[in-house]
Amino acid sequence: MKAGEKLPSSRLLAKNLCISRSTADMAYGQLLSEGYIESVPYKGYYVCQVEGLYFFSKKKAEKTSREKRKKAAYRWDFALNGIAPGGFPQNAWRKLSKEVLSQEGDGLFQLGDPCGEPGIRQAVAEYLHSARGVDCDPDQIIIGAGNDYLLMLLWVILGKNRKIAMENPTYLSAYYDLIHLGCQILPVGQDGQGIRIEELEKSGADTAYVMPSHQFPMGMVMPMKRRMELLKWAQSTEERYIIEDDYDSEFRYKGQPIPALAGFDQKGCVIYLGTFSKSLAPSVRVSYMVLPVSLMNAYLSLGHPFSVTVSKTDQKILELFLREGYYERHLNRMRAVYKNKHDMMVRLLKDMSHICTFSGENAGVHLLVGFHNGLTEKEAVLRAEKAGIKVYGVSEYRIQKAETENAQVLLGYATLREEDIEKAMNELKRLWEN
Repeated sequence: MKAGEKLPSSRLLAKNLCISRSTADMAYGQLLSEGYIESVPYKGYYVCQVEGLYFFSKKKAEKTSREKRKKAAYRWDFALNGIAPGGFPQNAWRKLSKEVLSQEGDGLFQLGDPCGEPGIRQAVAEYLHSARGVDCDPDQIIIGAGNDYLLMLLWVILGKNRKIAMENPTYLSAYYDLIHLGCQILPVGQDGQGIRIEELEKSGADTAYVMPSHQFPMGMVMPMKRRMELLKWAQSTEERYIIEDDYDSEFRYKGQPIPALAGFDQKGCVIYLGTFSKSLAPSVRVSYMVLPVSLMNAYLSLGHPFSVTVSKTDQKILELFLREGYYERHLNRMRAVYKNKHDMMVRLLKDMSHICTFSGENAGVHLLVGFHNGLTEKEAVLRAEKAGIKVYGVSEYRIQKAETENAQVLLGYATLREEDIEKAMNELKRLWEN
């Protein structure tokens, strides 16, 4: 209703809505007390002129409608983030939630340790030791709600005037986090083994942000020789650090996972980031950071650590999920699910060898596809989009434009059902070979 417009009498409103007169009077009284309407003696109620109120305009409504139609237009989305349908372990999570809430008492609702509760930090330390070869003390671990928070925290510790080397292309969420924190970002090239060490040396960076277990988006796994060269770079000068983002090391389809870079660090120069969002669900905002002892001491010496951003309830549920073997069983189940999808993708892409090549198939839940039939990245994305299929161009993840842009797209398969993968890939084959 517009300002100055007269409202119906409470008697008439009650009659039209088939409600009691007292309910209508109470509603008008509330609007009157909050200043949305005014009462004019012998005339009735009128809408007040209130500056700054938001009005849902026709233009806004049309824009929202267009966005909904655009989102709904995709028949298949090769999304790079998300989990398989039915992938979340709901039964186990529900069981542990009830157990925690019934047994923990009032202490569960008090403010806890700013670095995370001792139980979850101990459980994460044990998991990292057995699964990733990282030998750390629980006191070196900080629990946080997502890597965004942990990167912010890290720059409180390191200081904001850092020169960060990042592979190009790279994980854009971390890139924008670091930009917003005031860091200077130095794009460094990469080859089939990961970040180029010679370029890193010449860049003048004092910190390198890398994903050695499965680089995003290019998908390569950094071999041991390059890892040792990277560690040597960090150890050659004081105050140099490596941020190791080990975001999806749980999913590997060929051979045994290479231990995390942090597992080979003897000088305290690797800062390790891990998350449960990729393996459990994007909405499970629980990540962890393993700091070298010197940096943890520096953080604690500040005197007023930030409060932990994950509730004690969620920390306790996740602790039991790890300790009682649920996480290991969940990973085994999801590895099998993703392995079936992975094998189907590989088989279908091999049938498209006259159109494209693919790589990054040893780990993770996405593949890199490169065209050799003259198709450009833009045209490949556009053709797919017109057919209701969402694929992702690699150029979207570049932080510095390349001199020569390769025609490459990314295909994530975690969120699609196997039958949809086959239909979508057959459609892409038809679209891309002409």
